[in-house]
Amino acid sequence: MDEQFILRVPPSVAERLDRLLSESENASSSDDKSLDLSFSEDGKSGTFVIGNDHFPASLLDLPCVVESYKTYDDSVLIKTADVGQMIMVREAGDDTPDVVEYRHGLTPPMRDARKRRFRREPDLNPELVQRVLKDLVKIHAGAAAENVDILISAEQEEDVDGSVRNASKKPVPAPVVKADAPEVGTNAGEPDRSDSDESDDSI
Repeated sequence: MDEQFILRVPPSVAERLDRLLSESENASSSDDKSLDLSFSEDGKSGTFVIGNDHFPASLLDLPCVVESYKTYDDSVLIKTADVGQMIMVREAGDDTPDVVEYRHGLTPPMRDARKRRFRREPDLNPELVQRVLKDLVKIHAGAAAENVDILISAEQEEDVDGSVRNASKKPVPAPVVKADAPEVGTNAGEPDRSDSDESDDSI
């Protein structure tokens, strides 16, 4: 089971991390060998340590879920995880973000994505949502909902009554007249003869 996270660091720290990962263990400098990431009790703020330098870090939610892929042959991609949070490392003098969700995504097209690209969230009253949810649970269980007022105006009653009356009166279908139908009984006085009658005469 893979556990993945996104680590966003300042450019100076990124260069040191890139150099640490690209070089071999013997060739890397002893100052950048130690890496550490620790969080406080709230789980949202922490400290990122590389070598002897300490940088403040924050755990932020991304505006949308990011899918992570890996490949073994540079041709076939295999999905490995859904990432919804990011660890942002800041410089020592940068301000601490006072929000839980990061405003922008990981790429330039996702800048301010929640306002520019996503549908606006409806402004709902939490108490009303809880009350409606309880009523739905009661209705599903077979009980009646509470605090429900049924108001039907006079026009709606007339429409309902009229629709019921019209539904009870079924229209009588008109008789269909076929113009090309042959007339019955063209031989006056002679009964219709079938093939069986002719066969009996021949015998």
